[in-house]
Amino acid sequence: MDFETVDTDTLLSGRSEWLDPELAETFSQHPLDAIETEYPHYVRSVDSPDGVERPKNNHPVFYGCYDWHSAVHSHWALLRQLRVFESHPAESEIKQRIDARFTPENIEREIEYFEANRTFERPYGWAWLLHLASELTLWDDDHADEWKSIIEPLEREIIALIESEFLSQEQPLRVGTHENSAFALHCILDYARTTSNESLESAVVETAIEFFAQDRNYPVEYEPLGWDFLSPTLTEADLMRRVYDEDEFRTWIDGFLPDITTKPYDTLLEPVHAETDPDEEVAIHLVGLNLSKAWSLAGLATTLDGHRYAEAFERSAKKHAERGLSQAFTDNYAGSHWLSSFALYLLTRNEGGIAPNAS
Repeated sequence: MDFETVDTDTLLSGRSEWLDPELAETFSQHPLDAIETEYPHYVRSVDSPDGVERPKNNHPVFYGCYDWHSAVHSHWALLRQLRVFESHPAESEIKQRIDARFTPENIEREIEYFEANRTFERPYGWAWLLHLASELTLWDDDHADEWKSIIEPLEREIIALIESEFLSQEQPLRVGTHENSAFALHCILDYARTTSNESLESAVVETAIEFFAQDRNYPVEYEPLGWDFLSPTLTEADLMRRVYDEDEFRTWIDGFLPDITTKPYDTLLEPVHAETDPDEEVAIHLVGLNLSKAWSLAGLATTLDGHRYAEAFERSAKKHAERGLSQAFTDNYAGSHWLSSFALYLLTRNEGGIAPNAS
């Protein structure tokens, strides 16, 4: 699909009604393939010469997609598609795949791994697992109710780890990759509000204010910092628009940002040119960066309606969306195992579960 021909209001609507069955099938193709692809797989430190246990043994649910967090958000993407797309063309296959994975025995094995490895996938994978749980909470469907019941023990385990191993940290990480604290906090906050977990919501809001309330004149001109797939600047702002009321947020962002309409700060509003040279496959992160910047900019434009930056944010969101979506459906596995999730997040961001109002 040529996304450049879609008008701005439609492209940035965050609604799915304009997305046709052909595109819905496209959204499902790569996640369905990737969740079954056990190798190649990312292995962290090797602690002994005894060999590395195969991913499927440790993670009978989330073993594909190169790494655990990508497997989680690929499952999220499949579940979200079933919820938001009416009569999804791949509905039967998606349900069959998830039925085979979501069993009490498989979930128990996932929990056992976290009990022995308490910081595994902190915080990025944990954040996506809660997004997945949110999706099942939102979906009024018998399958969703059954799957929600099955994964609840893992959901509880992740919440406990978030409280003990993440919210207890003394300072945030302001990076453009998996360790970004603001992205994890916004996902956890969205989950807490979707599931009406008021104690977790309060803890996240308190942490976000402690971490970011005093940030001023952010060095936006340094971005991207490397092979980023998140903008530290925009991800932080995307979190704080969830935390503050409208007046508080406008005051905060006026102090947080330098004048982004002037050089060198206006580079924040420009999409990144993403090379997809197979010798530098990590550069595909920059495709994801354009997508995540697009959803952050679109959310900020809506929140700041009437503000001096609102129109600039909206124009920039459309440019980032067009650039990111034009490259998101690559067959290169370095991107295909995860980019569909980012594209779906952008195009369905107003279909529930993402940036819900405070409870």
